[in-house]
Amino acid sequence: MRTPTHDGTHDTPAAPDGAALRERAEQHLRALAGDGARLREDQWRAVHALVAHQRRALVVQRTGWGKSAVYFVATALRRGAGAGPTVIVSPLLALMRNQIAAAERAGIRARTINSSNTTDWESTYADVGAGLVDVLLISPERLNNPEFRDRALPELAAGAGLVVIDEAHCVSDWGHDFRPDYRRIRQLLHELPDGIPVLATTATANERVTHDVAEQLRSGDEHQETLVLRGPLERESLSLAVAELPDPTARLGWLAENLPRIEGSGIIYTLTVDAALETARFLSEQGMAVRAYTGRTEPEERREAEDALLSNEVKALVATSALGMGFDKPDLGFVVHLGAPQSPISYYQQVGRAGRGLDRAHAVLLPGREDTRIWDYFASLSFPPEQTVRQTLDALGQAGEPLSISRLETRVDLRRSRLEQMLKVLDVDGAVERVRGGWVRTGKPWTYDAERYAAVAAAREHERRAMLDYIAATECRMEFLRTQLDDPEARPCGRCDVCTGQYWPTEVDPDRRSAAAGVLDRPGTPISVRRQWPTGMKTLDVPLSGRVPEGERHEEGRALARITDIGWGTELRRLLAADAPDEPVNERVLQGLVRVLADWDWAHRPVAVAAMPSVTRPVLITDLAARIARLGRMQPLGSLEYSSATGPGERRHNSALRLAQVHAALRLGPGTAERASRSEGPVLLVDDYVDTGWSLTVAASLLRRAGAPAVLPLTLAGNGG
Repeated sequence: MRTPTHDGTHDTPAAPDGAALRERAEQHLRALAGDGARLREDQWRAVHALVAHQRRALVVQRTGWGKSAVYFVATALRRGAGAGPTVIVSPLLALMRNQIAAAERAGIRARTINSSNTTDWESTYADVGAGLVDVLLISPERLNNPEFRDRALPELAAGAGLVVIDEAHCVSDWGHDFRPDYRRIRQLLHELPDGIPVLATTATANERVTHDVAEQLRSGDEHQETLVLRGPLERESLSLAVAELPDPTARLGWLAENLPRIEGSGIIYTLTVDAALETARFLSEQGMAVRAYTGRTEPEERREAEDALLSNEVKALVATSALGMGFDKPDLGFVVHLGAPQSPISYYQQVGRAGRGLDRAHAVLLPGREDTRIWDYFASLSFPPEQTVRQTLDALGQAGEPLSISRLETRVDLRRSRLEQMLKVLDVDGAVERVRGGWVRTGKPWTYDAERYAAVAAAREHERRAMLDYIAATECRMEFLRTQLDDPEARPCGRCDVCTGQYWPTEVDPDRRSAAAGVLDRPGTPISVRRQWPTGMKTLDVPLSGRVPEGERHEEGRALARITDIGWGTELRRLLAADAPDEPVNERVLQGLVRVLADWDWAHRPVAVAAMPSVTRPVLITDLAARIARLGRMQPLGSLEYSSATGPGERRHNSALRLAQVHAALRLGPGTAERASRSEGPVLLVDDYVDTGWSLTVAASLLRRAGAPAVLPLTLAGNGG
């Protein structure tokens, strides 16, 4: 084996018992991986540094290299010498399950503390205290849980025999999968007693990320450089390819036609939840054993899906990035991407799931024209501008008490997920702190690092351009990916489609395309009912609290499609784009809505139609409502209206502020209330797009209070994921 490069390090001096220590390490490895297993040289260098010299080390090696073997062998050696348990910070439950199973095979007693097993925490703490646990796995989110942080963490850190940070690229905001909770590890490391070794591992870190993580590992141990062991990233079994197809029906048809030709089972990655669900539905209807796996999938269903793939009971899981780091299936035969990730580094990580224990595996990318729009959406979720951050800090400082997320939403215009993400970053920076009851401002000075945020954004833009370059590559694809990861040994692989000149076919059987079109053209997706008003509305002078009265709610509604769908979503994104003209919808879209109405399993057919008001698309919505009323022979009630020409104002992003806007601005139009009161059946409420759902909720409340017996929302698009 060629010796990998070593950055910022020197050879670890041999301890007097080095030979004996290595023999014990080899014994533990054989217990873990089988009688034929032998330590790689860099595995031994890492184990030796951790066990003999209590060093801090960063191991950057390809997926399947054996990074987990390093910390399990080091754990066994440290425990044998009387050290405390190993504490592993691990990002995903799936990864934790795999690690626990691997540990048990080697006779290592492992337990976990995470959000899904809170009832086991007390017994786990007791077992750790009694010395009955060799490895304790915790999620990074636990590091800022007030109870865990204040009660358990100091004792764990003081008594640990080894601390491991798995998927360490998450520590760096230069990394492709940065997670604010991971940056709290820096404080954990700073508070570690002397003599506790630390290991960080990752398969996907370029030079910049590697340097950043290595520097963070020095926290509390600045007198000694971090040992960095970085190896070549070649995947000798992996055959990379790109197949460019004209539209979503062709891509789904391609999957149905070509998946049976690929040996083994694998993963089909999509960029959105809706794409995963649609693709899984289509392939299932084509007779393939597949399951969807997304962030919306219940934990128990996820576990069942993972087990089904591990045991080859399914041909594929159709997954978002929710199925990612740590999923360990050595015989995974393929990874197909339906849409391109926005980073070559994250793409390398995902395709790296395949072929770890095979001579040959396939990684095929099917890019879509809509990919860059989806990238734009994810980019919009970056760290907020300074004004928004200052507004948040001021709100916390002026409150005089902890503010929960729901109460903070009434003061800051950010969606909940983005608000939580921002608070985590501010927490790491020391500006805020999570306590029992919510969040408080610490009073410590804080500077908006505009230069760094701009540099990170520029790095993301560079990654996007590089992904497009990968798609259009005329030279080796594996070499391209390895170069993006700053692998000095990058060279042509001789296996990818460019190297061999053997490309996947892009001709798709017409019957397959027709079947795909039938699924993608199938209209209709539910619009859920809001049953609870947001917390804290009184602070916005809105007299709403508790449950939305049942007599004022709308029924479950329907949208033609979600805006992120790979079928109708493509047309809806064009139709509802900010620069699109305000004009009547075309006949195809209208007939799609007619089909939605025909398939709607309502308790009572609507007899009247009302239109929502719109500042940007009044022609589209009023014309659509009128045409639906004529086609369905329903009474037109007219439109609701806004109290001013500007409507509710600039659209707010979170529930509380959006509700305050529409509550103040929305009212029934002239004659609408009277006509609604005379309606003898449900009213169809027509709008272009449902996002937070509060406009429809307030409108339904107005119509119901005016006398409408029921309200059924109908929109062109619903929000997606």
